[in-house]
Amino acid sequence: MTVEIKGIKIDTALGTRVKRLVGETLDLLKVQPVTAQATFFDENGPKGGRAIRCALTVRLPYRPSVRVEELADTPRLAFDGALKTLERQLERYRERDRESRRHPKKYWVAKRLGEGTGAPRARRKPSSAAPS
Repeated sequence: MTVEIKGIKIDTALGTRVKRLVGETLDLLKVQPVTAQATFFDENGPKGGRAIRCALTVRLPYRPSVRVEELADTPRLAFDGALKTLERQLERYRERDRESRRHPKKYWVAKRLGEGTGAPRARRKPSSAAPS
């Protein structure tokens, strides 16, 4: 999978870092992302100040796109903050997938009950009959 880098011109060291870290983060997912894009903006132009924004957008199949943004003094700090936020967002996807796999599906349960190998039935407690 390739990572597109758009926006203001950044140095090659940061470009390779962006591609490597975003690729490693996306490799943890079970599904292969359709596209990944990193966009850098300079909000203030040549005035300076806290004005570099990094936006990371990941399109996953069968799910809405994940987009995170971070504002910082330098492109590297903006990217690091956006990457941390992206990792948290993708962790939620992994947790959701893990939880959905843990519950048995209704057809699996019905098949097991039909075979007689389902979960043992709970025993009834003997009722204490009142002496006559």
